[in-house]
Amino acid sequence: MALFGGDKDKKAKDTKKAAKDEPKRLISKDNIPELKKFFEPMQEPVELLVFTDPKQNVPYNGFMESLCRELAEITDKITARFETLESDAARQHGVDFSPTLLLAPDRYKIRYLGAPLGEEARTLIETILRISVGKSGLGQTSQGLLKELTEERHIQVFVNPSCPYCPGQVANAFHCAIERPDLVSADCVDASQHIELAQQHQIGSVPHTIINDEFSTLGLLPEERFVAELVTLKTAEEFLGGHHELEDGGQDVVEVDVVVAGAGPAGLTAAMYAARSGLSAVVLEKNVIGGQVALTPVVENYPGFANVPGKRLMEMIADQARGYAQVHEGEGIEEVKVGRNIEVYTDKTVYLAKALILATGATWKKLGVPGEDRYFGFGVSYCSTCDGYLYKEKKAVIVGGGDTALTDALHLKNLGVDVTVIHRRQELRAEKYLQDAVAKAGVALLLGSVVTEILGDDKKVTAVKVKNVVDDSEQEITTDAVFVAIGLEPNTAIAEELGLKLDKDGFIRTDRGKRTSIPRIYAAGDVTAGARQIVTAVGDGSTAALSAFEDLSHPYWKKEKA
Repeated sequence: MALFGGDKDKKAKDTKKAAKDEPKRLISKDNIPELKKFFEPMQEPVELLVFTDPKQNVPYNGFMESLCRELAEITDKITARFETLESDAARQHGVDFSPTLLLAPDRYKIRYLGAPLGEEARTLIETILRISVGKSGLGQTSQGLLKELTEERHIQVFVNPSCPYCPGQVANAFHCAIERPDLVSADCVDASQHIELAQQHQIGSVPHTIINDEFSTLGLLPEERFVAELVTLKTAEEFLGGHHELEDGGQDVVEVDVVVAGAGPAGLTAAMYAARSGLSAVVLEKNVIGGQVALTPVVENYPGFANVPGKRLMEMIADQARGYAQVHEGEGIEEVKVGRNIEVYTDKTVYLAKALILATGATWKKLGVPGEDRYFGFGVSYCSTCDGYLYKEKKAVIVGGGDTALTDALHLKNLGVDVTVIHRRQELRAEKYLQDAVAKAGVALLLGSVVTEILGDDKKVTAVKVKNVVDDSEQEITTDAVFVAIGLEPNTAIAEELGLKLDKDGFIRTDRGKRTSIPRIYAAGDVTAGARQIVTAVGDGSTAALSAFEDLSHPYWKKEKA
């Protein structure tokens, strides 16, 4: 559901202008009927208690007040109350930051520190509904784990408006606060608005979750892992002793024609084409829907769009795919067994499938230099979309010379970051239009150079060591962040366990029909060799699905055996 009209990414970027423009409504008139229908199941009233200070974060204050006022106009089940930081209510609830939003403070301890911009606004309206009906949305396993909790837990999830992983982690925290209001409190903290708190906790990457000021974790976690770590204040590896075993029983068993692993453009397209061929399909995504595309600020080469935010493009594809197949976010594959059926095991379900399509995509390559792992999340990042907001008016270097590196450079430059691109070759590899755009934007280039070490203090990155590949001269460049964009490595863990044939670079080998070396298993998208483009991923997905339909109708392996 799109809460605001127009481009959400542009809305987040132009918040100050929108907040000052009082007559302009934040919620599009076109979206009001949809929101009214969404809020129809509400039972108990939900109060939105807003605290602001006219001397602090003024533009965001206006945004927060307008949003809550407009939500309260949609249904009489929502009320909005406005207080100052000097009020008795602020002292009663311990509020000292503007703007702060408390949700149903008479029953729950859920708050936003900073206006809920971008995707966080969607989490807000979903949370309002859950509070009203009194249902957390947690699965049975998670509910059982939370019943064991006997001590108070205070969760702080640091986010920024453009991060695609942040809303899922905030939802995890809020669901727990709804399930155990007696012991769990949860804050969504916009690190770009509450800069002082972000600096206090040394936030260099989002989502960054801190529990009771003593336990922290980076990234989006699957729900059950989040709850387990919340209860134990230990990582999953610590309390499982470093081992994870699939349970033999207690899991649901679901029969389906095709399981698709991965919800990027290849996987979602595969599900649509499988369903259109008459096959039942389910898409399993370990992380968030959209893959690498969801992290791309602007896509400019997709047919039908002059330019479109990557997140928005994937939302449209995902919405279309859901009309054909089930799409399960946060459910990753843990084991696959090939026999009469292809048995796909997750932590929740066993799927008995006739075919498996691997569209598991790729992950960022690392530099492999000293300091890279140490400062990950504290200045080292692989996602400018996620973490760029944290470095406004600061310095950053981008390592790489391809399309991704230059797209990241332009994104950061647009945010007000002082950017330098470091590339090992004397010439950039990116498309010419990107090179021209970088030159026009005045982005500094350091070519023929490599980063040999990432330096920092006890808290964060402070500089990089750079060596010239021609004369071996070295220099140190002061920087607050290092964004690495040197390519991708295929996610082939499942393929390797199954014994699929890989090429010399580690990508899954397929024929023209996207068939792998094992019958009934197919691969599509970035996990296979070839041009790593959205259009080719979409083509791969449709080809894999059509091959699966053809093969299940006329099994070629049986003919070969005969």
